[in-house]
Parts: sequence; structure tokens; C-alpha cells
Amino acid sequence: MSTLNNKYRNRNKITFLAALVLTILFGCNEGEVPDPGSSIPEHTLNVNKFIFDVMSDVYLWYDELPDIDYTKEDDSKKYFSKLLYEDDKWSYITDDVEALENSFQGIETSFGWSLAFGIFSNTGNLFAIVEYVYPNTPAANAGLKRGDIIALLNDGDITLSNYTDLVYAESIKVTLGILSNDGISPGSSVSMTALELQLNPVLKTAVVEESGHKIGYLFYAQYIAEYNDAIDTALQGLLEQNITDLVLDLRYNPGGTVSAAQHLCSSLAPIEYVNNNDKLVTFQWNDKYQDYFEYKQFTSQIQVNFVDSVPVKLDLDNIHILTGYKTASASELTITGLNAYIPVTIVGDTTYGKYTASITLKPEDYYEKESYYSEFNNWGLQPIVLRYANALGVTDFKDGFIPDILVDDDLLNAYPLGDKNDPLFKAAIEDITGTTIVASKSAKKTDIPYKLFDRAFSKYDKNKRNLLMDNDNTKLIKDQFK
Repeated sequence: MSTLNNKYRNRNKITFLAALVLTILFGCNEGEVPDPGSSIPEHTLNVNKFIFDVMSDVYLWYDELPDIDYTKEDDSKKYFSKLLYEDDKWSYITDDVEALENSFQGIETSFGWSLAFGIFSNTGNLFAIVEYVYPNTPAANAGLKRGDIIALLNDGDITLSNYTDLVYAESIKVTLGILSNDGISPGSSVSMTALELQLNPVLKTAVVEESGHKIGYLFYAQYIAEYNDAIDTALQGLLEQNITDLVLDLRYNPGGTVSAAQHLCSSLAPIEYVNNNDKLVTFQWNDKYQDYFEYKQFTSQIQVNFVDSVPVKLDLDNIHILTGYKTASASELTITGLNAYIPVTIVGDTTYGKYTASITLKPEDYYEKESYYSEFNNWGLQPIVLRYANALGVTDFKDGFIPDILVDDDLLNAYPLGDKNDPLFKAAIEDITGTTIVASKSAKKTDIPYKLFDRAFSKYDKNKRNLLMDNDNTKLIKDQFK
């Protein structure tokens, strides 16, 4: 495949590029007859070809693909993994794209809780601890809450081989742990069955009055454009309480769609930049797509601006954002996008480091004849297709954003989200006001050493860390070459 590195000098080159992309997108040798001597099933060969067609087309690092003959590969998922660029820890393949896309929209088969998994340093025992619980879910109905310890799973120990059952299983029995400085003892047990849920990611707002400040708090669990109206409602409620400052809690937020981040940033940024539809971030695709988009002036494909039509505008001149080690993707776009215009104080832990974006592509996006892909129509790829930068050109933050104020999210001594004694929120309040908050006398404190090794809410957590181009972007990419 030719690499198109230069600007187009005449119409013939434009015609050639359009023909090239048309050939790639819609002329992918559908129904290609497999080698009759091959022992690999035709279904696998067709999936492999779909993988090759996508990765050699829109993949950001398409020109770094290894020379692998897909007709010799008998495992499509392993073949996909072999193609990934060395820096790519995000591109994904699935044979259940419907469930993946539902997850991006907040539709999950879930118990409705988010968990951190840890190991006690003194005993080596594994445990889980509740980070937060969505309302009106099996976990909430069972009375579970932030800070609860899960000591046993189905009357047995939690192990490295079964701990994800606490998130992925269809039904479970869990035994809560009672923690003291002497150790952990089993408490009451509850049983739960997972349900298909529609989960509003705007879980909590609060206002704390401290030292002449009215500090608004917003906990946001995932960037889902379908719930932008929930963001509007939450911010309007804070605005009506005349907040002077805002603390945005993204400590457990793995990311989501570009449009949800665009909406949130437009609701927070200084109104002069929002009303002027100024630049939020720019996109850098692979050379083929970037050159074409720039020549055709498809601005929406290479730049995201603030949106002046958002219904609520806080017009902030600074913001505090709470972060954790899994704060990623659209959360990091929010941090770096706003930081080009206002001071952003990061409180908590270093973020994940996700400076790229992806698109979910299905066989129907690449092939015209349904008969060709009917047997693998629920497969999907989520390849990395671009890197992004803020209005000042900041990009490639592979190691994440380091907090201005480093604070441990001490879950064994957890306070409710939005409580001013929560360590991260407390540190933000103290930085805003310049005064120290005295801890509640009723605060519990346990000093048993432990280490967290994982956290999970969904089987698609890894995918949520991908900054997702919206369906409209995918449609535009296909339609503009027709």
C-alpha cells in the first residue's frame, strides 16, 4: 500500500486518494475464495481478512504492521494481537460487539458496584472493597456501600483465579469483612443476581461551605453522551446554590466518548472561549487520513471545539480535579483540554496516560454484501486511529498526569463520596480555602497494611479507557468517500 505523505497538488491526486480509500473501505474482495489446501476454516479466514483490512487502513500505526500472512493464522484474536504496535496497549477485538457498544452507552449486566481488589501485607489474603454503588441496583438493594469489605466469595476465599467473578459472574454470594487492628473477621452475607442496568454516570453532587467558600462537588463515573442532560441537571443545581469553586471527581472514571468530554468541558470553561467556539483539542490521524481531511477541510475530523450551545455554563476561572491511577481517556482530555485555558489543580494519584482515540468498527462498516459477513457480523474491532493534543499542543503523556497534590485514596477508612472528610476532597477543599479541616471525631482508622492490585466495574473496563470517537464520526468517515 502506498503511503501518502505529501499535500495534494492537483485534482488527479485527490481522485487517486478517494479511489484508494473507496477500494479499502468498500472493495475489500468480498467473498475471496480461501486456499483449498488450507486447514483453517473459512469463517476464521474471513475474520482475519476483516482484521487486515481495518488495520492496514485506519490504524494509527498502519505503516508499522508486521508482515504476517493472515491466511496462515488459525486464531483471529491472536492474529490481531500480533499486529499491534509496541506502544499500543488499547486496541481491542471482540466477538460480541453488541455487548461492547451497550457498555459504552451505560447499559451493563452488572451488580451495580465498582470494586478495588487488594491484598493484606501481613497475611497475603485477598479482599475486595467497594468504591461506589449505583442506586437502585442489586448491590444497592443488598445494602452495600462505599468502604464495605468483601472477605469471602461463595463461602470461599477470594483468589487470583476467581476475584473477577465479583464483577463478571451472573450471581454470587459475598460475605462482608469486619476490620479491626487485630485483623478481619467474617460478618453478614448477601446474595445478588446481576441485572441488565441503565446506569447514570452522574452519581453524586454536594456543596460544602468552608471559610467563606461554597465548594461544589461532582462525581462523574464515565463519559457517556447519552447522559449529557444529567451533567446539565447536576451543574444547574450547583449553579443555583451559588458555588464559588468546583471539585470534579474523576478518580474512578476510565473515560468514554469525545462528545461527552466536549460537552462537559464546554459547560465548565471560561464563557468567552466557549461562546467563541474555540479549540478544545486537535486530532492527528495516520498520514493517509490526515492529509485527506486537511485538504478537504473536514474540520470536524481533525479538531474539536467548545460548543456554545450547552445549556449550563459555569464560566470557571480554575478547577480542582480528583484523580486516580485509572483516570484515563476522556478524563485526561478534560484535564489537558481545560488546562490550556484555566489552572487545573490535580489532586490524588497519577492518571493512566491515554493520549489516543479509537473507533469501533464492524464488518458492516467495511463490506457492502451482508451475505459475506453474516456469519461474523457480531465481531468488532476498536483500533487506535489517532492521537490528540490540547490547544497548546500538549500530547503523548504516556506516563499520565502527575498530581499537584498527592493523596492516597484510603478505601479501608473510606468516607462517602462528597463528604468533606474524604481524603481527596478534603485536600482540594484545604487547597481552595487555605485552611485545615479537622477530621470528624467519629472517623474510623485502621492501620493494617495492604496493597491494591486491580479495580473493576465492568468486563469492558479496558475498552472504556479508550477515548471513543462517536458514531457520527464513524459515519462521516465512511460517507464522505461515497
